[in-house]
Amino acid sequence: MKRRKFLKNASLTGVGLAVGSAITSCDNKVEGQKIPVKENAESKAVLPVVVATWHVEEATAKAMDVLQSGGSSLDSVELGCKVEEANEKGQSVGKGGLPDREGNVTLDACIMDQNGNCGAVVYLKDIKHAVSVARKVMEDTPHVMLAGEGAKQFALESGFEAEDLLTEASKEAWKKWKVEAKYKPIINIENHDTIGMLAVDKNGNVSGACTTSGLAYKMNGRVGDSPIIGSGLFIDNEVGGATATGLGEEVVKTIGSFLIVELMRQGRSPQEACEEAIGRIVNKPGKDYKDFQVGYIAVNKKGETGCYSIHQYFSMTKFQDGENKQIQSDFYNKV
Repeated sequence: MKRRKFLKNASLTGVGLAVGSAITSCDNKVEGQKIPVKENAESKAVLPVVVATWHVEEATAKAMDVLQSGGSSLDSVELGCKVEEANEKGQSVGKGGLPDREGNVTLDACIMDQNGNCGAVVYLKDIKHAVSVARKVMEDTPHVMLAGEGAKQFALESGFEAEDLLTEASKEAWKKWKVEAKYKPIINIENHDTIGMLAVDKNGNVSGACTTSGLAYKMNGRVGDSPIIGSGLFIDNEVGGATATGLGEEVVKTIGSFLIVELMRQGRSPQEACEEAIGRIVNKPGKDYKDFQVGYIAVNKKGETGCYSIHQYFSMTKFQDGENKQIQSDFYNKV
């Protein structure tokens, strides 16, 4: 996944995690490298459309293939996210994700369909495709969320295979971090991110999914915004959908994805809604937004899209009208 260097303090409870050289930096931030052209508000309304956080053209290509083959928007986002969950080189989603402080890879994911049904898993170990387990929770249980050993047990009973998610690359990165294990702000080093994906099929039906291995070297048991319906993801088929990436603690505090969808219901464009949601974070009293990053993407039923972040170098991948491309997000902190 080419989506590192996300200009964020790796903060957990007000104190950052020292990451060091173990973390791979985003290709977009390499000195002298061309940055994709910024494209945000009032994009043309063409269906079907798929959008996702970060540089994930293979994932959006898979999702669009599902839609063009007659599949549902729900199938589209699940299968699209699974591409990244299986990508061992992307150390923030699925297999190969960076572990917590104890060396455990734990996954969080959620999914939501056009009818308002949703499912989620948190603190899931040893199961690569957390997004698919979340869908099983939605479709095969009376619950919305399963956690920890219960989530793993359900996954195994549902036919998923257990496997070690800690790759050698992620294990070595964790060992290097443990040498000093400092918890202080380190700006411009990103040690977690997420794939959030939204799809609208040709009939205007909207679904979304979000999956992550969470904050690298987090405290054992930490859960961010990604599996929380309304925070990391929200869908309303009358309006559209939104999803988030970045420091989950800050997204949860403003219920960001739900906020964006409600703003679109009130008549805001996806771009305007994303900008307002970022504004709700940065304008909180006493909030030093310079120490962390949050990014949002959104789509409405017509196929218009938006993306916005606190700091530069967040990007969205959009597949629409035959073109699958990365879009550099506009951002708040231009100082």
